[in-house]
Amino acid sequence: MIKKQIMIRYGELNTKGKNKIDFVRMLEKNIRHSLGNLININDLYHTHDHSYINLDDNSNINEIIEILKNISGIHSFSIVYKLDADIDKLSDFCLDYILKVKDKVKTFKVNCKRSDKRFPMHSIDIIKIIATKILKQDLFKVDVHNPGLFINIEVHQDGIVVYFNSIRGSGGYPLGSLGNALMLLSGGIDSPVASFLLMKRGLKLDFIHFASPPYTQEGVIDKIKELLDILNIYQDKIYLHIVPFTKIQETIYKNTDVSYAITILRRMMFKISKIVADKIHAKAICTGESIGQVASQTLESMNTITDGINLTILRPLSVVDKQDIIEIAKKIKTYEISIRPYEDCCTIFKPKNPKTAPKLEEVLKYEAKADYETLIKEAVENINTIIIKKSELNI
Repeated sequence: MIKKQIMIRYGELNTKGKNKIDFVRMLEKNIRHSLGNLININDLYHTHDHSYINLDDNSNINEIIEILKNISGIHSFSIVYKLDADIDKLSDFCLDYILKVKDKVKTFKVNCKRSDKRFPMHSIDIIKIIATKILKQDLFKVDVHNPGLFINIEVHQDGIVVYFNSIRGSGGYPLGSLGNALMLLSGGIDSPVASFLLMKRGLKLDFIHFASPPYTQEGVIDKIKELLDILNIYQDKIYLHIVPFTKIQETIYKNTDVSYAITILRRMMFKISKIVADKIHAKAICTGESIGQVASQTLESMNTITDGINLTILRPLSVVDKQDIIEIAKKIKTYEISIRPYEDCCTIFKPKNPKTAPKLEEVLKYEAKADYETLIKEAVENINTIIIKKSELNI
């Protein structure tokens, strides 16, 4: 009997030793959640090396494939055919398959891995038998460098698996396996890309956005929601915390030398983010910053801005070239949304000559001129939290 399945490869998860099973269980939980009623609860199971999804004639394979591509923790996957450990049945199956595609395929290559060493034949012998049977048809040739068809065979303890292609997954670790974090989301190009990379590494994200109406337009919030709609592909349920930032921003520009305004503005953002992160038990605060890209992203600025924030700060784009960031944004389809001309609170009052090496003692002098503690408390108390769910998407 031949079973049609999807075989899922773990990639980095294989480096986790004794903890690997915990990562695999979380991955399978995420797969079940993402696929929903596309599979039955017992259709997904794992062995030591792979996870499998059982398929039948009613399975929506194309939809399943598109969803699996975006689940972090999956290195790659293939549609496979599982056979009994019988060399004759194996060779017949491989011949039947290549004959079905003979109009498209003229060359082939056979690969074989034998993880079950109890199987009486070595990998090279299996390859020779399969190749010889196909070559006898006088329709095909072997091409080891650029074949029209790969015939991949894996001999396992519970049977033989055959597959003809491999589909690249998202890689990384299962979403949530490395905890949760709070992401500063501006609406520009960088922060959605940073969010995607963090989700891919297994972090589950909440998002915080600082709104300054009437200086920033309502369109900025719509833009943020659309960006999160895209990121919903990778994380189903997203919390967005919208901070009313107008009073704090006005106070900064009334009481601060314009060259220090961005530094203090960013410090207030991080102070508020730390309070929110503590409330949601986030293990880190994350940003889309890239070293040297703007004045507030020099090492001196970043040190001054985050002084006193006793929480890990993650900057996945810190050493990534801007053009590479743009390429990722285009790939994940956030770029066209990010470049819409709605300015956020960081750009609307952007000074001409901001300090690139701000001194902490100067910053503290300016901050002492206003009651920022009360303003921060008021802003936190009036945060508007909304939930973005995949079921609400129309993309």
